[in-house]
Amino acid sequence: MEPTSGAAVSEQTFTPGTSSRALVELRHVDKHFGPLHVLRDVSLTVDRGEVVVVIGPSGGGKSTLCRAINRLEVIDSGEIAIDGRPLPAEGRELARLRADVGMVFQSFNLFAHKTVLQNVTLGQIKVRRKGRKAAEERARGLLDRVGVGTQADKYPAQLSGGQQQRVAIARALAMDPKIMLFDEPTSALDPEMINEVLEVMRQLARDGMTMVVVTHEMGFARSAANHVVFMADGRIVEETTPDEFFTAPRTDRARDFLSKILHH
Repeated sequence: MEPTSGAAVSEQTFTPGTSSRALVELRHVDKHFGPLHVLRDVSLTVDRGEVVVVIGPSGGGKSTLCRAINRLEVIDSGEIAIDGRPLPAEGRELARLRADVGMVFQSFNLFAHKTVLQNVTLGQIKVRRKGRKAAEERARGLLDRVGVGTQADKYPAQLSGGQQQRVAIARALAMDPKIMLFDEPTSALDPEMINEVLEVMRQLARDGMTMVVVTHEMGFARSAANHVVFMADGRIVEETTPDEFFTAPRTDRARDFLSKILHH
């Protein structure tokens, strides 16, 4: 990647990389929360159909990176593009972009006063302008796909955490996103529910969905990722294949992290 200056860059200056396979490109991204420097000169490319798993110690910038990709966090400087287009600042363009970037959060963020079916149809009707019948058909198909089809008429509070997270995944998929972002999707779940959510994510990976996944689940990183990105102190310390990362990490920081997380 060509170096850029550290100054904030206007939307018009972004020139997409040479690879037509690149779906997400971050270049020299910096972000502060007050005096805290949470993203430091972060550059990353995510290709179509690729599963990138972001791991590392708490407070390393992983969730901020994920949230910056669909502009839930506004960066201080650098460039981010989705499918060759710079992130719009606000308004309808941003709403359209967010429809293309599915997001699944740690907390399920479902509308408590709407049924499961209504949660999955709402965005299709309001943002994608689908008719109700087509939206409900799509929603029911996706709820079946993630294993909660029989829960369509229930409210979120009547579901287990694992079921709610699978509904949240179906809701994001209903928008036909180009990429799915997962920000620690299993960390609020009871241990016995984690696998049911990870299995849905593994199936999405097998189906070719482009995914960026922030997680502490090392088994998922090993089995589903094309690339592992290890972040610490706001920087990408290593970026490599799962096999290389877990068997021969190149840095002391990564070795220290793995020794703590794999042998506790």
